[in-house]
Amino acid sequence: MFCQIANGGVPAAIVFEDEETIAFLDYRPVFPGHTLLIPRQHLDSLIDVPGPLLAQLSGNARRIAIAMETGLSAEGAFVAINNRVSQSVPHVHIHVVPRTKGDGLRGFFWPRQKYRDPGHIEEVRAALKNALK
Repeated sequence: MFCQIANGGVPAAIVFEDEETIAFLDYRPVFPGHTLLIPRQHLDSLIDVPGPLLAQLSGNARRIAIAMETGLSAEGAFVAINNRVSQSVPHVHIHVVPRTKGDGLRGFFWPRQKYRDPGHIEEVRAALKNALK
C-alpha cells in the first residue's frame, strides 16, 4: 500500500514530499496530525535503509516534528520506527505524532482516533504542509 501512495496510485493526505521521501497523515491517528514518513523506494525495514537516505529521513522527521509545534501548537512529538515486530506495513516508515502534556499517551499503547470528517483531515494536512514550507 505504501508503494502505491508513494507513486500516486492510492490517494493520501500528503503533508510533505521530496525526491526521495513522502509524508502523509495516518488514516487512524493516535492524535490528529499523526504523520507517516516513508522512503519512496520500497525498503522493508530500517536495516535496509542506506545511510544517506536514513539521514534524509531523519532530517525530514525533524522538520515534521517542528511543523507540528508551529502548525498544530503541539508541545513536542513522539517519533518512532517499528522494525519488523509490530510493523503493520512491510515498508519502513517513521511515525511522527504530535504531543501535549497530559494527552494520555502512555508508553507504546496507542489508542487510535478518527478524524471528525474529511474537512478535519484537510485542515490538519494543510496546517502541517504550510508549516513545512
